[in-house]
Formats: sequence, structure tokens, C-alpha cells
Amino acid sequence: MRYAVGIDLGSTTTKAFVLAEDGSPLGRGITNSRSNYDLACQVALTEALIHTRFALVAQALREQGVPEPRAFALLADLERLFRREQYRGQIEVLARVTREVVGRFGVEDARPAVERLLSAMDAESDALYAPGASRKSDFFRDLAGSRWHALAEEDAKRTGGGFDVLTALFDKAILEVENTPWGESTFETFVRAAMRDALRIAAADAVPLERSVERAVAVVLEKIAGVGTGYGRARLPFPKESIRSEILCHGLGAHAMFPGTRTVLDIGGQDTKAIQVDDAGIVTSFQMNDRCAAGCGRYLGYIADEMNLGLHELGPLAQTAERTVRINSTCTVFAGAELRERLSLGEKREDILSGLHRAIILRAMSLLARSGGVHAEFTFTGGVAKNPAAVDALKSLVKENYGEVKMNISPDSIYTGALGAALFALRDAKARTTAPVTGEVAA
Repeated sequence: MRYAVGIDLGSTTTKAFVLAEDGSPLGRGITNSRSNYDLACQVALTEALIHTRFALVAQALREQGVPEPRAFALLADLERLFRREQYRGQIEVLARVTREVVGRFGVEDARPAVERLLSAMDAESDALYAPGASRKSDFFRDLAGSRWHALAEEDAKRTGGGFDVLTALFDKAILEVENTPWGESTFETFVRAAMRDALRIAAADAVPLERSVERAVAVVLEKIAGVGTGYGRARLPFPKESIRSEILCHGLGAHAMFPGTRTVLDIGGQDTKAIQVDDAGIVTSFQMNDRCAAGCGRYLGYIADEMNLGLHELGPLAQTAERTVRINSTCTVFAGAELRERLSLGEKREDILSGLHRAIILRAMSLLARSGGVHAEFTFTGGVAKNPAAVDALKSLVKENYGEVKMNISPDSIYTGALGAALFALRDAKARTTAPVTGEVAA
């Protein structure tokens, strides 16, 4: 199976989107961005191809006549068990690296505690990926970090050991773990391990499921084109002609998701983009924030750290506010100082957060106005589009300034840039195959 891929290397996450030759979506993947951008691209693409393999399993189940509800349940069980095996594989890498770090830094006294933590994390994997279990993140660093720190605290209280040493060891080890590449071949390794439990759960549907997995494993995936975009696009392992600006990719990606789109607002980790597009998804004007990350995802991440909250907790907490505190600045540098000042004045956390979200959206509204305003349909993309308080503030301010405007927010909005890049890649591939021959093979 031949495919085109788009990779969006953002400041915080790297996304990959895979399209079939006919333009239909095949898979998508996401990972934390790293200092090693080549590896971040490799991991995101590997995840997208794994997602593609699961799509092939679903297709095979349908072709075998498995009813849709049952096929969905079978696929959900298989993917859940696959992720459990993937997590266990990453725990094994964490264990190897952490043991090496213990020896490297000469903290042998911590080794028994390290082994207890690693053993506990492996034992928890079944519960972590049990049916209906909720996980705060799909990133291994977040999941493992959360459990490591909680278990380290419990172990230190019980044994009187050094909590700080254990957390320092994890911080050293996780950098190496994240820079350990996973090849696409790991799909076959982990999916066959997952099948052992999946077949037991599947009962009468065991044969169709097993056949579907075998077919998905057997398919050869061949890349025909790739385009890179994003904040770190200049560092992507693509030739210059295969790089597109994030403005163009977000505009085209938003139009592909919602063909009626005329205005796009993207709030990512490092920048905010207000984009106007025509009826073909071609950019007609745009505005971006300056080099400062004020009012972007990085700012929200800093606030979450200051409040000792998870990033995912900010929006829901802000929605419980009884009033909205006026925030004078969204400067990341001064965010902590203003936050502490507001708290010292007796302001509630949720009221402060409500004001912070409104301040962020006010900055975005200024960019929208300078780009040409808000026109129907209006599409909100980027990681911040998953923050409910930001969405509420945006809806309120858009209605206040532009009246009733249809707003689109896709559950896959974070992949908008990668989708646009994949569409450009597909166009490039088609252009090469249809280019006239003039004595040379088209490049």
C-alpha cells in the first residue's frame, strides 16, 4: 500500500498524518517533540503507521462480515491490549536505562528502591489498560513520570529512602528512553503479544480477528511522498522542496476537515496564527504573534506548573469560576509573579484561571481582527482547542464582536497542520507522475 505523509514538528508535539493515494486518511501519530528532531519525526510516523495497521484490521473485519458493533469492540480490545504491551516494552527500556544511570552516578544505595518502583510499574500495567480505565495522557513520559513520582514518594515514606535521588534518576533516564527509536516492526511484536489475551476475550470471533491481524501485518507500506511543516520545519529531515509553511498547511488542513472554512485560528505551543482562506483552502491573508510565546500553549503549561496542576486540569477548573479576574499581562516571564500576587490578594485559583484564559483569547482576537476578521465558517485548531475554558472564552468573544458564527472544532484538531502537509505531499506525488517527460525523469 502506497501512502503520502505530512509531519508537523511543533514546539511541544510532533504530529504525522498518513493519506492513501486516493486521499483517504489512513493513520495519524503524535509524540513529544525532542531536541533530536529526526527521532521525533520517526516516532510520530511510526505511531501513524501503527494507527494505519489498526485501520487495516478494521477493514478486514468488515470484509469478513463481522457486524459493525462487534468489530468495533474487537478492535477496541485489541488496541487497548496493544498499548499495554507497548507500555510494558517502554518500561523494559526504562528499567535498562535507569539501572545504567544508577551505576553511572554511583548511587548503588538507591538500586533496591529503583527495582521496587520498576516492578510496581510493570505490575500496574494491567490495571492501567483495563477496560474503561482512564489515563491522564497517552505519552509514556507523562504516564511513567506520574507513576514513578507517586511510587517514589510512597517508597520514601515507608523506608526513609531518598525521594530526591529517585526523581533525579528518572529525570536522567527518561531523556535516554525518549531517544530510543521504535521501528515499525514493533507493531508485529506487540500486536502478537496482545493477541493472546484478545483471542481469549474474542471467543467466537477469534478466527476473524486473528485473520484480520495477519492481513494487516502482511501489508507492505510504501511511502511515495512526504512534506514537513511546523515550528521546527527548518530542522526536519526533508529536502527543501518538501517543506511548506505552517500557515499554508493549517489553512489547507482546516479546509479539508471543514470545507466551508473561511477563517482559521490555530493556538499551538509556541505561536498563534489567524488565517483567512478561500473556497479552495488557499491562504488569502494571515497574522501571527511575535516571537514571544505569550498566550500560547507554553504559557498555559507554565501556569499549570506554577499551580501544581496538570495541563488538562486548567480548563475544567477555570469553568468553575464565579468571576473573571482581569489579567494585565500574558507574558510567560511575568506570569508566575502576577499569579502569586493575585493569590496573595485572596483571589481564587479558578477565578484567576478564568481571567488568564480570557486574556489569551483577547490576544488571539487581536490577530483575527488584523487578518481580516472572523467569517463563517470559523475553525479553531491546535492543542489549545482541547481546552474547554479557552473554547468558551473564544465563543463568547466571537459572538460579542462578530455575532453568531458557526465554529468548527475537530477532535483531531491538533493534526490539522500535519493533514495539510500530507495533502501537499500527495499533490506533489501526483504532479511527479503526471509531469511530461522531456528527456529526463521528473524529479
